[in-house]
Amino acid sequence: MIIAIVTILVTRLYLELTNYPQVGGGSLHIAHALYGGAAMMLALLVGWMFIGFGVRVVAVILGGIGFGLFLDEVGKFVTKDNDYFYGPSSEIMYVLVVLVLVGNRIVRDARRPSHEETLANAALIAAQGVAHGLPEHRREWALRMVDRAEAEGAEVQTVTGLRLLLENSKQGSSRLYDAQRFAPRLIPGFFKSPRWVPVVSWAMTAAAFLGVVFGIVELVLGDLHFDSKDTSLDIDKMGIASGILFVSSCVTFALALPSVIALRNRKLWPLRMLRIGALVFTLLNALVDFAQEGFAALFNVAIGLFTMAVLSHRINVRTAEIAESNASRGDVLSMPD
Repeated sequence: MIIAIVTILVTRLYLELTNYPQVGGGSLHIAHALYGGAAMMLALLVGWMFIGFGVRVVAVILGGIGFGLFLDEVGKFVTKDNDYFYGPSSEIMYVLVVLVLVGNRIVRDARRPSHEETLANAALIAAQGVAHGLPEHRREWALRMVDRAEAEGAEVQTVTGLRLLLENSKQGSSRLYDAQRFAPRLIPGFFKSPRWVPVVSWAMTAAAFLGVVFGIVELVLGDLHFDSKDTSLDIDKMGIASGILFVSSCVTFALALPSVIALRNRKLWPLRMLRIGALVFTLLNALVDFAQEGFAALFNVAIGLFTMAVLSHRINVRTAEIAESNASRGDVLSMPD
């Protein structure tokens, strides 16, 4: 999905800079949705024909680029005059991306994998190891899956054979994993400072409070039109868009206010509640912003994503601190008198 989103943005930027060239000439126009379909087809073929984690990465990249190119032209598919610049097309793209991400999370969280499914995942990694070798981190992941399946009652012979296969797979490359671990180090330490937490938290709380106030004003004084010599005041009734913003602000404010007050107690729940509030505020507000502002809504989405990133980083740091504290306390308790 990240690759698809980046593809859409890069495509729009390229077309804007090149004044929207027409590929084909004359009466023909080869839309880039066709290139997207071809890339998705290649992703399927690569995934069907070859084995290995590297192949899967290639399929993901091709599929993401293809989906982005296809989705970028959604305006042509929903309008009679094939309008690429159809205003709500950005909102359609946003809704589809959100549905895919939320659906993915529901599938992952709705049901814990059975021990058969856990073994199947480990066996898939083992098959990649037989074909191309396994980097150490993937070997460890698979062995933990095998251990969990064994604890849940998986067949002993299957567990033994799979563990043997994993342990005897040759060593593989871990370049992609190393790059993933190295990338966070490129983020300046300034953005990892804990001082960002109260800043983004109080800013989100204040923005939500203003949204609640404006929503109440629309509910109470909606359809008010006042004109005088020096003053003109127009307050419209609450519509669908303003209703979504009002609900978003109410939910976010209810989550954020008690959490931001409780930040000083150094517990995890205020940070988690604030992250949920930031997620709700970003998702619902972006729904309206994309409908009204098009791709200009990306600026507000970026602010929301930055807020969630700051809170997620602080949650990870706080979780590590709590785990270290608990481990130290356990060591102290286990020492002989």
